[in-house]
Amino acid sequence: MYGRQMPLRILEQVRFWKMMEKEHTILIRQACPTLEPEYEKLLSDWEVVFAKTESTAHQAIQHHLYRSHPTMETSKPLQHFVHQANTHSYEFIQHLTKLMDKSRGIKSQQHTTPILNHIIQQSQYYIYVMEQVGKVDDVESLNHEATVNPNPNHLHLSNIPHQPTPENENEAFTSPITNESLWTSYMFDHRNEAVGIGQHTLPPLPYAYDALEPYIDEEIMRLHHDIHHRAYVEGLNTAEKMMEQARITGDYDLIQHWERQAAFHGAGHYLHTIFWNIMSPDGGGEPTQAIGKQIEKDFGSFEAFQTHFSEAAKKVEGSGWAILVWSPRSRRLEILQAEKHQNLTQWDVIPLLVLDVWEHAYYLQYQADRGSYVDAWWNIVNWSHVNERFTKASTLKWQPY
Repeated sequence: MYGRQMPLRILEQVRFWKMMEKEHTILIRQACPTLEPEYEKLLSDWEVVFAKTESTAHQAIQHHLYRSHPTMETSKPLQHFVHQANTHSYEFIQHLTKLMDKSRGIKSQQHTTPILNHIIQQSQYYIYVMEQVGKVDDVESLNHEATVNPNPNHLHLSNIPHQPTPENENEAFTSPITNESLWTSYMFDHRNEAVGIGQHTLPPLPYAYDALEPYIDEEIMRLHHDIHHRAYVEGLNTAEKMMEQARITGDYDLIQHWERQAAFHGAGHYLHTIFWNIMSPDGGGEPTQAIGKQIEKDFGSFEAFQTHFSEAAKKVEGSGWAILVWSPRSRRLEILQAEKHQNLTQWDVIPLLVLDVWEHAYYLQYQADRGSYVDAWWNIVNWSHVNERFTKASTLKWQPY
């Protein structure tokens, strides 16, 4: 039925089932309020893994839908991605089975065991569906070199070996996030591809919604990411499509409005995409890599930098951002305030570390005490990611004047 479009159908299946499995991790936690903290964290980690896989599948679908010939020429990335997605489900089933056996919290709630059994059956059905897809002979792009099956035109996922059950009880519940090969090997490299007009997507959080507590609570993260950031993405897409329509029709009567919308929503989208990644549940402290040395060089000490950045954030007029940037022209770090984020006019610089001080970022938890939010935020700064941005940005050196 799908012919050469079959890879797109497979990606749709992966996207749907990973969305379902992500929701299942939330359902289990809601159904079992007495679940032990270590198992709560395990399910939170699975939520992140499923969200990343779902997002990767969605991006791959968009990538190939808007090509002139969406036939998924790159078979090896697809093969590897499907393999990883199914490995997720195998390991998730194993974890849930062990959870029913070892968790006192689940055993104390009679209604949770049937729920877990149903969820396990759902993931097993997903694996079965993907096995049937793998039996389609005319999908050459689905050959799977990683399986034992000698027929390269088939993808029999049943041949993927199950992970042995560790003898050590603690090892049986190793966080899926610690095995980064499951999801950080980004299967579809879009770095050289343009985002289609009006095709921007909401990036997933790189951690669970409650991972930054007690500094930023779960409710704020859900509202901030799922509602506010999504609104920026949708607003940017709308503005881009309307400006494209103006180019087609030659009617530019509303171009000033849509340019403003693109600036507002685009700045919100890009800054928030940076913002999620420069925070981490394992963050905080002082940077020790190249960014740390550059901070000392340009500000005298980390303490001086931290005080300057905090005061800039606390004193932004109205809503906005504090931003650490690299300036390729002056060749040093600078701290900027961005009131109404689209009004940042120093376009010659590259943002490295950003702090959102719009009220939606903190008001539910800190009320009008922006200062306490800023002070607490330092405990979750992901200096490793800031350093990655810095090392790439610092290679740019414009003619100084």
